[in-house]
Amino acid sequence: MRKDVRILLVGEPKVGKTSLIMSLVSEEFPDEVPLRAEEITIPADVTPERVPTHIVDYSEAEQSDEQLYQEISKANVICIVYSVNNKKSIEKVTSHWIPLINDRTDKDSRVPLILVGNKSDLVEHSSMETILPIMNQYQDIETCVECSAKNLKNISELFYYAQKAVLHPTGPLYCPEEKELKPSCIKALTRIFKVSDLDNDGILNDNELNFFQRTCFNTPLAPQALEDVKNVVRRNMTDGVKDNGLTLKGFLFLHTLFIQRGRHETTWTVLRRFGYDDDLELTQEYLFPMIKIPPDCTTELNHNAYLFLQSVFDKHDKDRDCALSPEEVRDLFKVFPYMPWGPDVNNTVCTNDQGWITYQGYLSQWTLTTYLDVQRSLEYLGYLGYSIIYEQESQAAAITVTRNKRIDLQKKQTQRSVFRCNVLGARDSGKSGFLQTFLGKNLQQQRRIREDHKSLYAISTTYVYGQEKYLLLHEVMPDFDFLSEADLACDVVCLVYDINNPRSFEYCAKVYKQYFIDSKTPCVVIAAKSDLHEVRQHYSLSPHEFCRKHKLHPPQPFTCNITNAPTKDIYTRLTTMAMYPHARLRCMCACNRCTYCLCQNLLKLELLRNIKAQLRRVIFNRCSHKRFWLPLCLFLLHAFTLC
Repeated sequence: MRKDVRILLVGEPKVGKTSLIMSLVSEEFPDEVPLRAEEITIPADVTPERVPTHIVDYSEAEQSDEQLYQEISKANVICIVYSVNNKKSIEKVTSHWIPLINDRTDKDSRVPLILVGNKSDLVEHSSMETILPIMNQYQDIETCVECSAKNLKNISELFYYAQKAVLHPTGPLYCPEEKELKPSCIKALTRIFKVSDLDNDGILNDNELNFFQRTCFNTPLAPQALEDVKNVVRRNMTDGVKDNGLTLKGFLFLHTLFIQRGRHETTWTVLRRFGYDDDLELTQEYLFPMIKIPPDCTTELNHNAYLFLQSVFDKHDKDRDCALSPEEVRDLFKVFPYMPWGPDVNNTVCTNDQGWITYQGYLSQWTLTTYLDVQRSLEYLGYLGYSIIYEQESQAAAITVTRNKRIDLQKKQTQRSVFRCNVLGARDSGKSGFLQTFLGKNLQQQRRIREDHKSLYAISTTYVYGQEKYLLLHEVMPDFDFLSEADLACDVVCLVYDINNPRSFEYCAKVYKQYFIDSKTPCVVIAAKSDLHEVRQHYSLSPHEFCRKHKLHPPQPFTCNITNAPTKDIYTRLTTMAMYPHARLRCMCACNRCTYCLCQNLLKLELLRNIKAQLRRVIFNRCSHKRFWLPLCLFLLHAFTLC
């Protein structure tokens, strides 16, 4: 909505332009009327729309044509004043003033016009019969008001309509010739309907209508008022009400009715509550709210955001198979101006046997977007109406900004849920296979992936001692001469080489020595294609000798050429190392180099400390309640299994 309104009054001399302004300000007809009133500003707190309003007078006797043109270009709305008892002033509306204004304004952003018939106290008849054909001829004319500066008749109404023409314009909403809503308005209201249709059944039931009413107007509808609304639609449309709920056609009809009856502000209130500007585009402030992300911090979705996304999934998973078919995905994104997910998403997250995105894959894709591009995630949540449905100031409330990683290292613990693993290796070393196996696809399934549908990312969940975490794998394209900060910024590194290619390990060794040898980032060497014959690597040290020299875990054998479902052990190990990077600073296990073993020992010690704390509670509290003992027994069983 505009921050202020600028109203310009033009017309022939002696029609009462100045008198109208002075009567509004002083609330009485002036004894002496100057040639031109000075520009006045009405404060926001005394206007119905709570917007500062500037009223500007024009006088042919005191101002030049150039000054008039400047005022026309600055005006938000122009009142063309004529005298109801002066036919010449009425004729000048169409022969002079409207053409003059149109010549001085852009065709794509015409200024709304209001025809003002002054001196209605001097005649007994109305001028509306003469004015109506003019209003039908020119679309820019919002309305016509007959008033009297002398009797103070309709003076306040005149300036209220002028404000309304700017703040709640008809032009973007309605086509008077066709007597129907414009396509851009239908598109916006359709999105609003789909967002408000919380169960996605194509009908706004009483609860959803009340939610919509409360969201837009801060008050629910009384039961009788709800029935009255539906009865109005029933009388005018056969398919406007279904199963005692409002259909999309009925919803659009109601807004058409509001506009036809001059209640544009009702439709505009709805549109602006759902983020639309005067051009019926979602505003930048709505789609991209401010969010501050300090260096070395990451972005994640919080609990409420996941609950919201779960509800969105549930309402579009029509067949309740915990997966989204292509049709269901398209239905979900109908509230978007474009399809946000490309075909590569099916190779980025987990899918079912039909290649449809599973519930876990759906949440993983949202997690990935939030981690890599939080602004894009905010935009997507905006289209879905997160801030409206959850009654938040903006969708930034859905985002958690994690603390600096250096603090995690110092405190030797983290609250993060998403960990990034950059996968490096020479060409054809098996990096893509390593990513796809994480998603549960074996070699045979991977061969069906089209070249243009491949993804450099794979994300899914792993469980580290009962805690669900997201592991994000990123395949870094091999370019040894240059690795960007994004290629190096991660929580754990995977160096992949092909055991059947004698020149494959050399790339991993050089990358490690140049970029990671002095880094605090944990590194793991993956011996890919372990089902093939292992050949001697053309490097001064064998992979095992290299790992021993640099105190790395021995190369981990890996293959995606399997028939059974792939195991996630190696990915759980990577997540564990990412969660406890401090563990590599000193080693407590016999091997003196194994980060993963160290993590296990540290976690076991932590579990034992928790066991002692639980037992201490039993001793001191002497608690015998079964609701306490059952969780304790389960906890002890889990702990001793791990130890």
